[in-house]
Amino acid sequence: MTDFLHALLSSDVPFIRYALITGLVSSVPFGIIGSFVVVKRMSYVAGAVSHSVLGGIGLALFCNNVLGLKQISPMTGAFTFAILMSVILSYAIIRGKERIDTVIGAIWAVGMSIGLLFMSVTPGYTDPMSYLFGNILLLTFRDILLITVLAAIITVISGIFYNQIVATIFDEDFARIRGLNVNIFMIMLIVLISVTILLLITIVGIVMVIAMLTIPPAIGGLFTKKLRGMMAISAGLCAVFMTAGLVLSFLLSLPTGSLTVVIAGVAYILSIIFYRVRNGMIRARLEIK
Repeated sequence: MTDFLHALLSSDVPFIRYALITGLVSSVPFGIIGSFVVVKRMSYVAGAVSHSVLGGIGLALFCNNVLGLKQISPMTGAFTFAILMSVILSYAIIRGKERIDTVIGAIWAVGMSIGLLFMSVTPGYTDPMSYLFGNILLLTFRDILLITVLAAIITVISGIFYNQIVATIFDEDFARIRGLNVNIFMIMLIVLISVTILLLITIVGIVMVIAMLTIPPAIGGLFTKKLRGMMAISAGLCAVFMTAGLVLSFLLSLPTGSLTVVIAGVAYILSIIFYRVRNGMIRARLEIK
């Protein structure tokens, strides 16, 4: 642990400090948006967006190395694709003329394929695995600033439109009767999900970011029936999982993203066991009485 603290404060390895800051800053919007995703059962939408952003990353790398547009970072490309795909998904969900599972599958596959194609024609060595499974060495100070701004925007928007988003999630028909423009807030929710996914892609990767978006809220939902409580527990757990994954990966020389998700998965299993044992004991006491 002493070695980790030394590395954390050292100027020679700033990426460890950047990773910790990213995890802690992202925990709040992850807790909020993740709770919306779990309650609305939209993990399939989050999965499609998280995988399709590889297209934006590949395009950004191509622009960097071939076209000389150094100002376009991989995070910028991922952000652009995330917004584009969220708009397409929103249109498909609202219009309902196409099978939504077909649209999601197409976005999922085509987005990743575009990214791999651009990477293949980009000079030099580009490892797709770094983006698929995370690599904290990719973090830069510019990324930290962008992530902090995005996290603040997500949190503020979610707070301002909390009641409208909750109404859209739980009962769309009732919300329409009350005069709420459900379509607008559904689009807003999908865009917020897309942007939230970007916050941890660099650390846990495209493939595994969906786990951090769903597991902490799922654990929170076991211990509270209130949405705000679920968000608070989820945010706290996300911060704990990210910190634990970073510390243990440094001490054990293991991939940070994979280890973080495994820690979250183990915590979820233990939470389910604890929840069922506790409920069983409560029912047994009631039967005795």
